[in-house]
Amino acid sequence: MSQSQQTSSWSVEEVLEWIQEQHPGHIETLYKGIMKHDISGRALLRLKEHHLKLLGVEDNEQQQEILQDLLLLRVQEEINELNDICSGWQNDRRIPSRVFLFPVYPFICAKEIERIDGNNKRR
Repeated sequence: MSQSQQTSSWSVEEVLEWIQEQHPGHIETLYKGIMKHDISGRALLRLKEHHLKLLGVEDNEQQQEILQDLLLLRVQEEINELNDICSGWQNDRRIPSRVFLFPVYPFICAKEIERIDGNNKRR
């Protein structure tokens, strides 16, 4: 499975592939529910504990394992989106390259732009 694609754009089949890779012991339990409810990548990222119960994952420890992996997917999705936002600014020569060492903190990019713009207006 290609992890380079944004999770939110995964098809139902790609969600099933991810479940098979990450939690093969749950594929039988989750398969019917994922197919029945047409759970794509976008829906996968929104699953919570009560959704897993409805899909047949009853054990709390198993739910937590899946939820932890879902959290990692959400974080990676956010990082990818922030990198996309900040990469558009890299072509702007007014912004120092050190700003892009912190793509997880978008406010750093915004504050740095404000500071640079403020300095340029004073000149």
